[in-house]
Amino acid sequence: MFFEDVKNWFGSLSSIFSPEFLTKALWIALTVIIGFSLVRLLAVLIERYIMRRSTPQRKMIARKVISYSGFVIVGLILLRELGVEVTALLAGAGIVGIAVGFASQTSVSNIVSGLFLISEKPFAVGDVIKVGSVTGIIQSIDLLSIKIRTFDNLFVRIPNEKILTSEVTNVTRFPIRRMDITLQVSYREDLGRVMDVLTDITRKNPLCLDEPEPLILFTEFKESGIEVLVGLWFGKNDFLSLKNSIMKDIAARFAAEGIRFSSPRRSVTLENRDFFELNDKA
Repeated sequence: MFFEDVKNWFGSLSSIFSPEFLTKALWIALTVIIGFSLVRLLAVLIERYIMRRSTPQRKMIARKVISYSGFVIVGLILLRELGVEVTALLAGAGIVGIAVGFASQTSVSNIVSGLFLISEKPFAVGDVIKVGSVTGIIQSIDLLSIKIRTFDNLFVRIPNEKILTSEVTNVTRFPIRRMDITLQVSYREDLGRVMDVLTDITRKNPLCLDEPEPLILFTEFKESGIEVLVGLWFGKNDFLSLKNSIMKDIAARFAAEGIRFSSPRRSVTLENRDFFELNDKA
């Protein structure tokens, strides 16, 4: 009985690993390896050569579309080789897709918003943007959302629909920017001399651009001094370096020139003198 069972088992095993089965298994393995390799190769070639002058986000989206489409095609070929009725499967997938579409209207809205953002190009990967209270560097622009890394190294994902309906500030869109520094000087200072000193400071700082020229403007009479606006043009990548250096330059130069910053002052008027004289006599 035992030997009969072993013989039957080997018989069934030999029928499974028949030449037809091995040929089909080899064909499926080759289809998977060659198909996925060709899809990845096609995505790389299109990204590097055909779309080499496109923006990074367009390259990213093209690579994903080609990869997903290629994987779907390879998957359908495999299903057909395995004997699955692809037509019926696609019909069923269409019905499921419609149901999922109704259930995920937010995702569809984000995809449509993403297409508008890609076509409008208000920003690109690597730009610094501000959306509401979030400011950071764009890491990726996808069909559903954009990913931002803030300056304190936090990861923020913002849906495309919110981006499209919010006020977005692209900090690094243009090659140069202007930095505004506001300070107050004492009413006792010679304003002409203050302007000459500030002009000389901006000219000697290598990070300040000469064209457009710096703006120095006396803006308002404050309670304790005169407010001065110093507007400096600089390359968009020099913000931190210029901010630190110009603040040091102004503080050191004002101290050397004897120019005083204004300080808040409060005056107290004593009206009921009889009350204080009575207390002094007591």
